[in-house]
Amino acid sequence: MFDAPQIGRSVPRKEGRAKVTGQALYVDDVAPAGVLHGVTVRSPIARGRITGIRFDPAIPWNDFVVVTAADIPGTNVVKLIMDDQPYLASGTVNHPEEPVVLIAHGDRARAEEARRRVTIEVDPLPAVFTIDDSLAKRDIIWGDDNIFKSYSVSKGNVDTAFASAPIVVDGVYETGAQEQLYIEPNGMLAVAGPGHGVTVWGSMQCPYYIHKALAGLFDLPLDRVRVVQMETGGGFGGKEEYPSMIAGHAALLAWKSGHPVKMVYGRGEDMAATTKRHPSRTRHRTAIDREGRLVAMEIDFTIDGGAYCTLSPVVLSRGTIHAAGPYSCPNVRVRGRAVATNVPPHGAFRGFGAPQSLFALERHMDKVAHAAGLSPEDFRRRNFIQPGDTLAVGQTITEPVNMGALLDRALALSSYRAKRERFARENPGSAVKRGIGFATFMHGAGFTGSGEVHLASTVAVEATREGAVRVLTSSTEIGQGTNTVFSQIAADALGIDTVDVEIIQPDTAHVPDSGPTVASRTCMVVGRLVELAASATSTDSERCARPASTRLPRDSGGMTRRTRAMRTARTDGRCTLRKYRSTHAPGRRASTTSWLCRKWAK
Repeated sequence: MFDAPQIGRSVPRKEGRAKVTGQALYVDDVAPAGVLHGVTVRSPIARGRITGIRFDPAIPWNDFVVVTAADIPGTNVVKLIMDDQPYLASGTVNHPEEPVVLIAHGDRARAEEARRRVTIEVDPLPAVFTIDDSLAKRDIIWGDDNIFKSYSVSKGNVDTAFASAPIVVDGVYETGAQEQLYIEPNGMLAVAGPGHGVTVWGSMQCPYYIHKALAGLFDLPLDRVRVVQMETGGGFGGKEEYPSMIAGHAALLAWKSGHPVKMVYGRGEDMAATTKRHPSRTRHRTAIDREGRLVAMEIDFTIDGGAYCTLSPVVLSRGTIHAAGPYSCPNVRVRGRAVATNVPPHGAFRGFGAPQSLFALERHMDKVAHAAGLSPEDFRRRNFIQPGDTLAVGQTITEPVNMGALLDRALALSSYRAKRERFARENPGSAVKRGIGFATFMHGAGFTGSGEVHLASTVAVEATREGAVRVLTSSTEIGQGTNTVFSQIAADALGIDTVDVEIIQPDTAHVPDSGPTVASRTCMVVGRLVELAASATSTDSERCARPASTRLPRDSGGMTRRTRAMRTARTDGRCTLRKYRSTHAPGRRASTTSWLCRKWAK
């Protein structure tokens, strides 16, 4: 038994040595025999009808692999939420940089040259570029009204509160698109063919997103699609849904050519064509009483989803839920809308909609504080949510939340008051003006509402004959420490050292679907599942000696936990439990498969 706790102390990163010594393999480090290099020919304009594709006759096109929408064996749509985005445009284009043609060649430079010799001929159509133009509906570019999704949140009687309020403050706040700027650009390697199905390796956050998307693209059963995550140089949300696109493109070229195909974007293409944080516009109207207490809040939160839906409904949901912030207000009305424009689709980025609505809220709270004659600090303290209060969405705060104490600590650590005084004293005579501010916010981790129940995430914990423990999940290491965190959690649950815990490479052929690596859920949600699975397979000799099926009584947060020992044996002071595996998921029973759990008896 290893007595020193692993959680709460610094341990070597699981993948750290391989990364710093250059042994870790990223997708562009791999070049199998016969590999072709794929490139994408994209739309030159925002919106229009494709009238033709012209290939320069100076290029020997028989030496190249060329794929258009006509070559797709399955459904030409990226499976996600609305299923509205094609892998390759056919008939019309709806944003600049939309993929139209794929080209592959064994020489990357020649593939790039060929890309420049293809012309997409397009008759332009009126394009929509702003939130206001989309809402005006002069040109309908998506559905019946250019709106991907809308939500409303209501609490109390907002109209009556505004009618009698002594002070009302209005404000409009905007944020722009934001690039994730991960170190490694998007890249995929694919092998594919009717005989053996499709396998892709690459840089990603969510292997099972890609798994589902490729099955639809090629009209294949899921067991003929395999997705393997390689070392990933950052994601920040930018590799949540977009890798399904580049994986599909590489696989289409591999399918047609019969060769492995690698596609790795250059930085310019990655920044121009992939998803970004949603631009937003938020209108606030806030009523307060003469003591500076919130009476009513009316918020109109709108995000620009770009040309296709992607993850906009989920981004909008989180932004709308957080829009009223950590404040106690009896009357709240929030309207959230995600609208279509003819720009490249926007998608996931850390915070997932909440940074946009919270930025607007906190800028507005400073404005409201000024109208009340209070400092930003005093105004917030007067209106912080307290235990027993109800948020705008109807959630009653039951935990011991102490926003005032958090603010005290933040202001003390930052020397906030001293800096404000110094900047006020120095700024009038200085060419460089300095300032300091603060924001207070809340943020929910994991999927909102019933999302986690719907995901039904699963993990597995196994062990080897050598006594090591293996953790199997589809949660990806993208630089944030997943592998190390999971090894610490499993080690503490089993009473062993982290060096004896192996985190298996995410590979849909071998690991269960643990849900996407997003929403700050990996440590909190999937980590809890790792703990439960590891605890259920405890090497405690007394438990190993008990072969019966058991349901452990400790609260599992709504997750079913079942263990079953198929056979037990004691030899030479060892406790051995064979044919055993523990998996955990909300609403699911655990399964059993080959397992060996062994511990030296004391």
